[in-house]
Amino acid sequence: MAWRNHSTITEFIFIGLSDNAQIKALLFVLFLGIFILTVIGNLTMLLVIRVDSHLHTPMYFFLSNLSFLDLCFSSVTVPKLLEDLLSERKAISVEACLTQVFFVFITAGTEAFLLSMMAYDRYAAICYPLLYGQMMSNELCVKLVLLSWGLASINSVVIVLLAVNLDFCEAQTIHHYTCELPSLFPLSCSDVSININILICSTLLHGLGTFLPIFFSYVRIVSTILSMSSTTGRSKAFNTCSSHLIAVILFFGSGLVRYLMPTSGSSLDLLSSLQYSAVTPMLNPLIYSLKNQEVKAAVKRTLGKCLHYFG
Repeated sequence: MAWRNHSTITEFIFIGLSDNAQIKALLFVLFLGIFILTVIGNLTMLLVIRVDSHLHTPMYFFLSNLSFLDLCFSSVTVPKLLEDLLSERKAISVEACLTQVFFVFITAGTEAFLLSMMAYDRYAAICYPLLYGQMMSNELCVKLVLLSWGLASINSVVIVLLAVNLDFCEAQTIHHYTCELPSLFPLSCSDVSININILICSTLLHGLGTFLPIFFSYVRIVSTILSMSSTTGRSKAFNTCSSHLIAVILFFGSGLVRYLMPTSGSSLDLLSSLQYSAVTPMLNPLIYSLKNQEVKAAVKRTLGKCLHYFG
């Protein structure tokens, strides 16, 4: 990389979550459990949606992609966190750090777009039920997912280029447990004011570009639900949206706090990152399975088939 010629450091050191051996052991058990639940939960969702024909609809097509993204997102940061909780020296090479920055942005960015697409899907299902099949064709759904990956990839390349152009001369301690661009800025001996402004603009464009469609979709959805005369119809419509709303609040709330607030190295920085990179990927399959009767029924059918096959 070009900037390696004028940067004097080859690795960064994470400050981590704690230096206390007992607390580190407890945190290792906690995050190992979170990671195992994340893998099991999201793989289960992928399997159930794949094998159960009742779930071959646009909503569950998006949900299967969300489960795949949550698997990838969690795998970018949590394994390194677990390794560092067992290590005395929490080091990462510059190349690996930049790679982590790229994959954090591409997975998180794609997930933001996907949550926006899922809001549009719910809008079409509730506001235009008779036209739903036309509005959410299989071809359109595939194009929307590919568009999500494409736009997030472009944004991730821009973000990594911001980091590539930084000079790192002496400071190498990252006051965090993972590589995130806001945590790298304080270490640079370059003028980072332009980089910070570009990151804020990118975050606002990406955040608002994905959040505003969600907001306007739910304005129409709520208006439609309130106009329904049937209490049962209202309840059913609300239940189809509640899981998605919870996922949106968890993801966008912590993500925007992390990238729009000034980096301070405080516990708020750590908690917001842990929320969207470790906790939310674990909670999403639970939210969608516990609050969705179709998913619960599909899980039972799939388990029944597995038991019958192996029995």
